[in-house]
Amino acid sequence: MALLEELVPGVTVKGLLPGSSATIISVKHYGSTSAELVYQDAGGRLGSELLYSDSVANLEIVPAGLPWSFDGDGAFFRLTSEAYRIRLAYLFDPLIAVHTSLIEPLPHQITAVYETMLGKQPLRYLLADDPGAGKVRREAA
Repeated sequence: MALLEELVPGVTVKGLLPGSSATIISVKHYGSTSAELVYQDAGGRLGSELLYSDSVANLEIVPAGLPWSFDGDGAFFRLTSEAYRIRLAYLFDPLIAVHTSLIEPLPHQITAVYETMLGKQPLRYLLADDPGAGKVRREAA
């Protein structure tokens, strides 16, 4: 929310144009309740607007400075960049899951998963390997 007295040349204002901001070029006050603004939009086109003190409530003054800065948290940036690196690691190493796992897969398991199963969509498989390793419980009669 802006006041009529805060609208001076050089100030960038939101709400004057729909969907964009405008920089005020000149201001001509007509008493304490109205002012005529000459502004320039982001495309460089000039415009003029007559504002009253009740219509200034819809305007917002954009703080001066750059829209970006380098004052963010370095640890958070490093965490985010590492997460993106891990997310895209499969592009550089298709067997990333095998290489980062603590399990040592056998060659036929890698072939079954990466060459046979992953190429078929939709993926609905149950890979049961190593029969007789205690996965089925048998009760004695």
